[in-house]
Order: sequence, then C-alpha cells, then structure tokens
Amino acid sequence: MNQLLGFVKKEFTHIFRDSRTMIILFGIPIIQLMLFGYVITTEIKDARIAILDHSNDNVTRELTNKILSSGYFRLEDNLQNEHQIDPIFKKGDVKQVIVYEKDFAQKLEREGKANIQVIADASDPNTAQMLYNYTNGIVQDYTKKKYAGFAIPVQIKSEVRMLYNENMVGAFMYVPGTMALILMLISAMMTSITIAREKEMGTMEILLVSPLKASHIILGKVAPYLLLSIIDAVVVVLLGNMVFGVPIRGSIVVLAFLVVLYITMALSLGILISTVANSQQVALFISGFALMLPTMLLSGFIFPIENMPVPLQILSNLMPPRWFIDALKQVMLKGNGLEYIWPNILILCTMTVFFLALSIKKFRFRLE
Repeated sequence: MNQLLGFVKKEFTHIFRDSRTMIILFGIPIIQLMLFGYVITTEIKDARIAILDHSNDNVTRELTNKILSSGYFRLEDNLQNEHQIDPIFKKGDVKQVIVYEKDFAQKLEREGKANIQVIADASDPNTAQMLYNYTNGIVQDYTKKKYAGFAIPVQIKSEVRMLYNENMVGAFMYVPGTMALILMLISAMMTSITIAREKEMGTMEILLVSPLKASHIILGKVAPYLLLSIIDAVVVVLLGNMVFGVPIRGSIVVLAFLVVLYITMALSLGILISTVANSQQVALFISGFALMLPTMLLSGFIFPIENMPVPLQILSNLMPPRWFIDALKQVMLKGNGLEYIWPNILILCTMTVFFLALSIKKFRFRLE
C-alpha cells in the first residue's frame, strides 16, 4: 500500500510540475465556463434603432421615450423620410426602424386606433423577431396603462416588415456562419496538422536545408489547400442557394474575392500555428480550441455580439470570422458592394499580411 501511495504521489507531482497539463485541467474549463456563461444569453440589450416620426406629437414622443428607457434599445438616429431607411440598414448601423404614421395622436383620439410600422433587419431572424416582440410588448403595455379609463377602446397596432429575409428562414443566418467555420477548420487546421506531421516524420528538416526559400515552402504547402477550400466554398454557396434558398443578391466577383481572401487568411493562420506546434496533437489542440470555439461564440455566428459584455466585444474584434461573416451577409443577403464592406476587407487583408509575415519570419529563423 505504501508503494502504491508513493507512486500516486509521484504522479501528482509530475502533473503539478507540467504547466501545460495544469492549463488543460483547470485553465480550459474556466475559460469555457466564462465564455459560455457570458456569451450564451437570450437577452438583448442596447440594440441600435432609428425612429421615423411623421407625426412628432406628444404621444409619439412619450411612446419613444418609453421604448428607449426599457433598456432593450438605443437610439442611433432620427430619420427624416423613408428614403433613409434602406441606406441605414445597408450600413449595418441599426437593427430596427420604428415608423409612426401621420396625425398619430389625433387618430387615437378620434378613431381609437393608430398604426406603427416596425421594420427589422432579418438577416439575423432570431434577433429581429425578439426585437419586434420587445417593441410590440412595450407598445401594448403603454396603451393599456395610458388609455385604461377611456370610454372607447384604444388600440395601437404594430405592423412588422422583415427586410432581407421576409420568411424568417434560419438558414439565411447559419449558412454564412457555417461557411466561415468550415473554411477556418479546413484551411487552418489541416494546414497546421500537415506541417506538424512533416516535423514529426523529420522531412521538414530536409525542406529547411533545401534550396527552397521559406516563402516557397509556405506557398507550396498552402496552394493545395487553397484550391480545395475554394471548392468547398463553392459547394457550400451552391447548396445554400439551391437547397435552403439563401440568395446571392450581391456581386459574384465581390463574393469570390471575399471568400478567397478569407481562405488565404485562414491558411496563413494555420501556417503560423504549425510554427509553434511540434506535433500533430498540439497543432490539432491549438487549432480546435483557439479557432473553433471563438468562431462559434465570438464571431456573431450564433450569438449577437451586441449582447456580450464589453471585454468580449473588444475581443471579438480580433476574431477574423467576425469580419468575414458580417461581409458575407452584406453581400449575399443585402446586395452590398465594396463601398459597404471595404472596412471588413481591409481588416482581413491586414490580418493575412501579419500572419504570413510572422510565419515567414519564424521559418527563416529556423533556416538560420
């Protein structure tokens, strides 16, 4: 028994001395719990909206104040006419526009009813439906309390109009996110594992002492996965369009450029991971934990970024899939061109150049 206890004690000592094992045992569960605890929420707060008030009377102002004071909404802009609605949605500045009809207060007094139109960006159908439910609930609560003692029943009817996804199809949200996840895993993970395998087999040393330059080695490793990833992207877009009805309202050329840029970025990230991973297992672990979870949780793929705490919103800016998914939705669902998505493209280009430069630098260091 003493021998067994001594052996168990020795194993505990080895575990506690290995910092990597301690990170896996305690660090990862804590990080995952914090991420899921803060990210996964059904509440929406401070959603940006715009108001188009054709009446501008005491009732509409009072109702607007009640909507904004609920904590669910934040006023982004007061619109002057209907022509400003489409541009503000295409810019991605707002999630919802509330339109009051003319003579709102007078119609309530004379006829006992008035109309509000709620226009929502349904490229994320779940968020759009929840925001409409919040708005409608606030309007009905306001009507019930303010006109409770009236002789005639008073009704404020809210009509909803869903832009870019009239039928509220969930695939319109999940297809772009799924494409980002698939391309990231295939491009980055497979590239990092392939190069790590070269290290394990010893063939990487042969490449390092060969006349090939570091850039040539990287390009040679990247080229096959670049072509295969492009084929995967085409398959996803075609299946999304033909099977799920996801439209492609924007330019095919812009869409193709965006996809190739994202794949190149993911491949360069995979190369970078391979330079710090000495085995396939390490490369697989880094790729899976550092790429898959952030892509699903912090990119806006499933959970709206606006719902997250400010530190996680800041962290999400460092996630390449966030910018790709946003640009992909703009091109496919809203029909936007380069004039709207150029910030996303600039950020992805910067990330690509950074990852490639750092990867080449590390390869050159090994050559020296």
